[in-house]
Amino acid sequence: MTPVELSRTVLRAVRRAVEDGELSVSVPERVVVTEPGPGGCGDYATNVALRLARTAGQSPLRVAEILRPRLVDADGIRDVVVTGPGFLNICLDARDDLVTGLVREIRARGAEYGHGAALAGQVVELRVPYEVRAEVVADAVVRILATQGARGTVEHGEPVNLRPVPAAEDPAPLGPDAAQWALLYPAPHDRPRITADHLVQRESNPLFRVRYAHARVRAVSRNAARLGFTAEPGPLDLATGPGHTVTGPGNEAARASLTAEPGPLDLATGPGPGHTVTGPGNEAAAPTPLTPLPIPIPIPSPTPSPTPTQEAARPLLTPLADHPRILAAAATHRAPDRLARHLVTVADAVLPFLSSVLPCGEEKPSAAHRARLALAEAAGTVLAGGLSLLGIDAPEHL
Repeated sequence: MTPVELSRTVLRAVRRAVEDGELSVSVPERVVVTEPGPGGCGDYATNVALRLARTAGQSPLRVAEILRPRLVDADGIRDVVVTGPGFLNICLDARDDLVTGLVREIRARGAEYGHGAALAGQVVELRVPYEVRAEVVADAVVRILATQGARGTVEHGEPVNLRPVPAAEDPAPLGPDAAQWALLYPAPHDRPRITADHLVQRESNPLFRVRYAHARVRAVSRNAARLGFTAEPGPLDLATGPGHTVTGPGNEAARASLTAEPGPLDLATGPGPGHTVTGPGNEAAAPTPLTPLPIPIPIPSPTPSPTPTQEAARPLLTPLADHPRILAAAATHRAPDRLARHLVTVADAVLPFLSSVLPCGEEKPSAAHRARLALAEAAGTVLAGGLSLLGIDAPEHL
């Protein structure tokens, strides 16, 4: 189940509650599902109960309890927990399925991932003053409107309906890409900074981080091709046990040389000092009690902890899944700055993940490596598409 499908599932639960007479509300056009916040749990959370409570004339907790059984019954959902004032925390049957579905959707749609019909058929007239920033913003807004099915037109003169705070200096000396970013990244009510900071290749420069992240994704894809494998959506980790590949320590240098990007390593467990072997068939290896117990005591199976790869991937999944909503909001509010800031979030999430994509040392390319590469390339697709909408080049090399 992809995040988009999960959002539709939540909407269906609301619609069923309305049809059953338990809620008296208008079914919203969309529902946002995000990563659970502090105090939350599961794979995704939604505040739909809090949004509907006032209209329904009931408390958010009551609305959440009405929606919960309808969500639990839905295919692909294992459990739903209500936390806080009424947040619905959703546990999916298999998180790997969610990752795979999201990556498949991005690969299938390519540069059009996130495009929708929120403004289908609308003609939006943008009237701007004769000012550089206003014209650059209007140009980007026209492209973003098109992603939601609308057509934008730009005219000069009164009454003005798009007037961002103008830049104090001419941005042209920065060059086309940095000038675009300098004018589009700040919120409309903020004055752009026209400084050489937009040109430095450092982490402090958001434009550099976004373009560098895209270039690193492309470099990892090229290195994967040299190693003889390509991207294929699937589970991000190999299971341990007989017949599976087990990795170990000592491969940090090899992985870093392939990715040219520092980051945490995903070390699988293996036999030897300091390692714990997990998987089917290992129960027999547990120490036998010296004194038999008269009554067998069942020991519950613990929930497996996320692997380092899953932990590195988690911050990336939410912004990728949220991309369609960001595009729709940027179009609705005529705000390309929202898209620019979103690209920074994607870049900051994918860079640490890249260190886990390629095999290291004597490790053979596996299905897990192909899946990690597919997720990285999905992030690259979002970065390239977003930069294009802002009128900025997405470099293959940097």
